[in-house]
Amino acid sequence: MSSQQSASISITNNTDGNADIVLFHSNSSNGTQQGAWLSVGPGQTTPSMQVLFRTGFGSEGIMDYWAVMLFVKDGSDAGFYANSGSLTSAHWKECQLQHGDAGRSITLSVDTSTFDVALHSGGCKDGMTRLSPAASAPISHVFVVMLENHSFDNMFAMSGLPGITAATTSDSNSYTDGNGVTTSFNVQSGAPLSLTTDPGHEFADVVEQLCGENIVFPPGGPYPAIDNSGFAASYATSTSEDPHIAPPLGDVQNIMDCFNTPLQLQVLYALAQQFSICDHWHSSLPGPTWPNRFFLHGASSSGFDDSPSSTQMAGWELPGGGFHYPNGSIYQRLDSASIPYRFYNDSTSSFHSAYSDDPGAGSVVGAVPQVTALSGVSITDINSLGHFAADLQGPYPFPYTFIEPHYGDITGGTYAGGSSQHPMDDVYGGEHLLAAVFSAIQASPYWNSSMLVVLYDEHGGFYDSVPPPGADAPGDNPSYGYNTHGFDFMTLGVRVPAVVVSPLVAAGSVDSTVFDHASIPRLLEDLWGLNPLTDRDANAASPLSGLSLAAPRTDRVVLPAPQPPLHAASVPLTQAQRSVMLARPLPESGNLAGALANLRKADVELSGGTPPELAAIAARHATVRTRGDAEAYAAEVLAKARMVQRQRELARRGVV
Repeated sequence: MSSQQSASISITNNTDGNADIVLFHSNSSNGTQQGAWLSVGPGQTTPSMQVLFRTGFGSEGIMDYWAVMLFVKDGSDAGFYANSGSLTSAHWKECQLQHGDAGRSITLSVDTSTFDVALHSGGCKDGMTRLSPAASAPISHVFVVMLENHSFDNMFAMSGLPGITAATTSDSNSYTDGNGVTTSFNVQSGAPLSLTTDPGHEFADVVEQLCGENIVFPPGGPYPAIDNSGFAASYATSTSEDPHIAPPLGDVQNIMDCFNTPLQLQVLYALAQQFSICDHWHSSLPGPTWPNRFFLHGASSSGFDDSPSSTQMAGWELPGGGFHYPNGSIYQRLDSASIPYRFYNDSTSSFHSAYSDDPGAGSVVGAVPQVTALSGVSITDINSLGHFAADLQGPYPFPYTFIEPHYGDITGGTYAGGSSQHPMDDVYGGEHLLAAVFSAIQASPYWNSSMLVVLYDEHGGFYDSVPPPGADAPGDNPSYGYNTHGFDFMTLGVRVPAVVVSPLVAAGSVDSTVFDHASIPRLLEDLWGLNPLTDRDANAASPLSGLSLAAPRTDRVVLPAPQPPLHAASVPLTQAQRSVMLARPLPESGNLAGALANLRKADVELSGGTPPELAAIAARHATVRTRGDAEAYAAEVLAKARMVQRQRELARRGVV
């Protein structure tokens, strides 16, 4: 019979800089053990960790694997490194512990070229791979979560957080109805859990919200004077968003209401209270979701100033297609510097949300990540957020990670059952997702050199009291014909909630620097010495400036449990109502149209790209005419993507 054994393992830093070292040992009998040490000096050896293994009869098939992550923070060797591992086990090196190692104290060593597993029984060596160059701040991993459609004041004005610039109950908007009756609506605490209609937030809606009732944008002209006076009037009359209905007059007050943050948004409140809140982070343009998300990924929207239409997205499905930036995306910039990155989204095996309080109300289409619209980003690049915490407990060689929520019922236009915090859904799914993401990062061995940025893509039509400032136009001169209003991109959008989370951030910090979504590419560029993509990120501020502590905090933040809603966010559709909804024709623009473009692009990427295959995909897509067709097509394409991912994983592991 085999015998349980242990050994005490240390590791020596053979680089010329101070380094954070994470060492892993794993086998099938004892699982994984890890040790993490901060700022190990040149030539210094870490304290020991205990590793477990078995020897003797019956242990022959139990393989021992080793991995090391090395973050050298200064000196000529500065950078983030990992051992190479094998073709079937990236970053894991097989090196067997034997009877002669039992009960021994063993010292391994690592530098930027070699990981020496110097066991008493013989040991082995592995090469090292540089994952990112020298960093300008002690950050090895950046994580970004982008949720949906809330203004800063909507989420934080009634938070009571000290030092923030926020609306007060004396702030108001008015609306004059068709009978000439003017009603005033003041800011107040206690926002509803969800809205009955989707507030307008297309380009024309935001012009009225920022500039006043009935104000329109002069095509190609300067942006009108901003006084933040038209939010109530816009909500009362706008029908630009699916399902294209205005709210009852009695609901107009909701657009001015602000969450009682400590009670209704306990997770977001705790993160802002315990880390840093950015109270002047603006969306990148005064418009909707898609162009603002494009700015996060490329410091430009390639001219989009409104939601993409089906006509504008035509051709994105062709091989080599997708949404293009004139100067490329931040992912193409990271590729050129050989810096790995990773994508996650909230999607279960049934393509519903893992974090919603009512996932069954969501649609399969809500699982389609918006980032897959980008050229060079495939649906098979997306990983389930359900694996995130486990992934962070092993070698995690991705300096940048972008995380998307589940968008809920896009098909029906209710957005229910998601984790994006869309105004027509409740906030629980997003609270639950944020708690899971934060807890996974804090519990990981990378926490001390990590930075998490929590963002919202745009304001979703909700009132905010701070006028957006001017901005630098991207200057990338796109020629794709996407600009529909002649907007010059020299005005930022409405303020959105933003929280920077890191053990290098002082608790209770308030950063009043003006940021926009191009500040994320700027952060990565500043961190790793990359060239800017456009004039927008070249001149944007970077939230790295908020890392004010010389050493990581040692406290552990315990978040409150996300609070499920006290009542259902909305009345669910009856079967008859849902059948009517599914039979409705597809919209020409908006989130459902965008998701369908992403699905067709994914379908092509999952094929061999031959003319017959492309013709078959075009024919299949031509049959998608209703919302029900879209739901079925999404299930088909996402299932195909998951099968391809499984096949690739089996091939990587050498399983036939």
